Amino acid sequence: MVDAIAFIGLGLMGSRMSGHLLTAGHVVQGYDPDPGRLAEFAAKGGLVSESPAEAVQGCWAALLSLPTSDVSREVCLGAGGIAGAAVTGLYVYDTTTGRPGDAVEIAATLAKVGVAYSDTTVSGNSEVAEKGELVVMMGGSEHAYLRGVAIFEAIGRSHHHVGPIGSASRMKLIVNHALTVHRMALAEALVVAELAEMDLGKTLDVLKDSLAYSKVMDVWGDRMIAGDHVFPYARLRQSHKDARLIVEHGLELGATMDLGLVARQALADGEETGLADMDNSSVMEVVRRRAGLGRVE
Repeated sequence: MVDAIAFIGLGLMGSRMSGHLLTAGHVVQGYDPDPGRLAEFAAKGGLVSESPAEAVQGCWAALLSLPTSDVSREVCLGAGGIAGAAVTGLYVYDTTTGRPGDAVEIAATLAKVGVAYSDTTVSGNSEVAEKGELVVMMGGSEHAYLRGVAIFEAIGRSHHHVGPIGSASRMKLIVNHALTVHRMALAEALVVAELAEMDLGKTLDVLKDSLAYSKVMDVWGDRMIAGDHVFPYARLRQSHKDARLIVEHGLELGATMDLGLVARQALADGEETGLADMDNSSVMEVVRRRAGLGRVE
């Protein structure tokens, strides 16, 4: 079996992950509807394909990094997609954040054509992906997990087999549930400090040294203080999409979602007021605006 791997979706996350696979010596055949992303991929040594079906030809595995699980379904099951490519024995590892039920549905349909699909979500933004420090969470068979270890080690710092298909999608929503609330809490705390005319740099230092510490402070703290949201590591609109899924997931299970609902509304406010394509640290701007301290026009 050849060593070629297909990579479908070469955006903020996919471009970094596919780059690590190339650096690790894998032959990578990529597809993205954006010609600019394909050109960047080719410049790194990737082989450009014109469709998902073409990308998986001659490959033993395919990674997906897509905006939603609806897009994953189209890539896997739609016209010009993986199901119609007739690549029996292919392993599909889908890093897309989506609904757990969608992962189960896609896997069942692909299994009928001899393709093993696993939801393989990752924790981290594009900056973390650039450093190769993603945390990989895979839902699927033990065999598919072991088969994919070389891929997981190329793109991340750790990997976890979290259960059957759908489990990784659930785990990603649980991780992002806490992360979204932590990011909102940091923004709110820093705005309180700003209103109190505290030194924000010193405030962040104390927060990091206290029991309130969260990795959110390392990743977003300085950007929030500076109001530096223009160049995204992860876009606010994607975080809003994730927040909608997080709330939907929790409510379906019968959980209370008070904090998740607050964070979702802040992200909705940001997307509706011009922050959609800014870094998701711009939730700080939403909180600043509510306090009369807005910085972004």
